[in-house]
Amino acid sequence: MEVVERVQALACGELSQLPPQFVRPPHEQPENSKAVEGVTVPIISLSHPHNQLVKEVSMACSEWGFFLVTDHGISPSLIQQLQKVGQEFFELSLEEKENYANDPGRGKFEGYGTKMTKNHDEKVEWIDYFFHLMSPPSMVNHDIWPKHPPSYREVTEEYNKELIRVTNKLLELLSEGLGLESKVLKSSVGGQEIIVEMKINMYPPCPQPELALGVEPHTDMSALTLLVPNNVPGLQVWKEGNWVAVDYLPNALFVHVGDQIEVLSNGKYRSVLHRSLVNKDRTRMSWAVFFTPPHEALIGPLPELINDQNPEKYSAKTYAEYRRRKFNKLPQ
Repeated sequence: MEVVERVQALACGELSQLPPQFVRPPHEQPENSKAVEGVTVPIISLSHPHNQLVKEVSMACSEWGFFLVTDHGISPSLIQQLQKVGQEFFELSLEEKENYANDPGRGKFEGYGTKMTKNHDEKVEWIDYFFHLMSPPSMVNHDIWPKHPPSYREVTEEYNKELIRVTNKLLELLSEGLGLESKVLKSSVGGQEIIVEMKINMYPPCPQPELALGVEPHTDMSALTLLVPNNVPGLQVWKEGNWVAVDYLPNALFVHVGDQIEVLSNGKYRSVLHRSLVNKDRTRMSWAVFFTPPHEALIGPLPELINDQNPEKYSAKTYAEYRRRKFNKLPQ
């Protein structure tokens, strides 16, 4: 397996200048594409009355494709434990972390990784990560999960249960916002077989953050993505021709509409374009959980939403085919 240069190891080397493979093209550099000021993303409390929630969530997903959720019922202590065990993994020695190294070139995507490029023209993102499946149980390989810290599995499995509960509620609200029965979207993205993936993103201090990106602009392939960050800001979402910075809100869940919900809703809900910036002095981390359909699931605009005034905007394809085309940057 090819030896990969880890960003965390580079950052520990007291760099004064950003290595050239991380320097983004001028139009992508944060110093040349700053976020608009005075605009804030939607914040929605799940304690609101149901009919109000349907309207708020539908509007946020139509106008932004993104919102923050509060009063979701996940205890702050569980979120703190989740973040603690993730931080402790990245504090292990490089040698120990390499025992979990993935190998995307050979189809091994789970494990400890660093974004690699396909050719010399592509720039590298300033990020290391740990990626693994959390659900359904038939697809989970606990051998890939970190053995240290010892509480990693217990904490992560408890968080998975809580997040599935919240996501089921959000999918019901999204369905009703389309004028559909509450269970339609969940069944359309796999029902009990929906795949839940965890990606812990680690962005070390960067010597020239104004030239780099932690994650380049993209939309998520998922149906929904639910994320919690640490208190170092960096996430930005695209809205009407401008980047909008997302402020840290303790214990809030950051909800991204993914590509599959955009397709199923025939474009009413928007898959949000977003990017991640890095910090000169502080480590930024985020815990992103992706809810995706099974690979064989056929995803297309829901028939109930199609009529003469609202024709199909997307062609149906399996999620596996969708992933293949997006990975290879083919037209969708």
